[in-house]
Amino acid sequence: MGRLVGYMANRHDRLGAALHQERGVVAPPPAVGPTGWGLGFYQGGEVLHKKRPQFDSNGFDWESVTRDVRTDCAVLHLRQPTVGDFRSHNTHPFRMRSWIFAHTGTIQRFEAIEERLRASLPDFVNRNIRGKTDSEVLFHVILSFLHDGGNLDKLDVAADDVLASLRSAIALVDRLTAEVKAPPATMNMVLTNGRMLFGVCRGARAAYVERRGLFDPPDDLPPERGNAGALRYAMWVSDLEGVELPADYVELADGDVVILDRNLTVEKRSL
Repeated sequence: MGRLVGYMANRHDRLGAALHQERGVVAPPPAVGPTGWGLGFYQGGEVLHKKRPQFDSNGFDWESVTRDVRTDCAVLHLRQPTVGDFRSHNTHPFRMRSWIFAHTGTIQRFEAIEERLRASLPDFVNRNIRGKTDSEVLFHVILSFLHDGGNLDKLDVAADDVLASLRSAIALVDRLTAEVKAPPATMNMVLTNGRMLFGVCRGARAAYVERRGLFDPPDDLPPERGNAGALRYAMWVSDLEGVELPADYVELADGDVVILDRNLTVEKRSL
């Protein structure tokens, strides 16, 4: 089991503090074998990421990883590999142009459908694939549907158009896996272009929380309780099996999609 987090905020200097406040939920689960962590984020108009495979997760925490990161939109992923070997190209999040994506779960019998999935991609999208994971191919299938709709490079793409691309990609994967008699794939995922963030709950436990202020800050920060400059954020977290959620978290049903926008408005839709 891994962990997947999507985050949007009104400030770019409080990611670590927000992760500290939510540490009981976002903390990595006990590792079983090798893991890899990755962080995708937006800074100064650029799409950036940090990622690292690691063989020992003892002492790992998100606050340390994000200590020097200044951003108001981030995707964090802790991977326990199922498809693809153990290297940086196979570590989430993945990125292309303004889009960042991470996924938890496995597309069963991926080797039987990979060629057909990749054959559906425009050449320039296909060439962006660097690793060997089912997740990276899934990301590029979503991008291909965004491209087909003329939405790949739109700065302010409509939420309905992104949802349509997510639904089309999931439907394609479901159809192909059914044809090779594989069970439906777990597809909990986060997709963002820095202006909107989509958290999909499909097969694993997920929840989100909305916060205004720091009530449990790190030792080097004072509490913030509703003043005009206080931190506001929304955080979506996946792969929560065995995690006891605080009362202010909203647990999602299978098939729910949470949409966050730059105003930190939270909308829940269905696949």
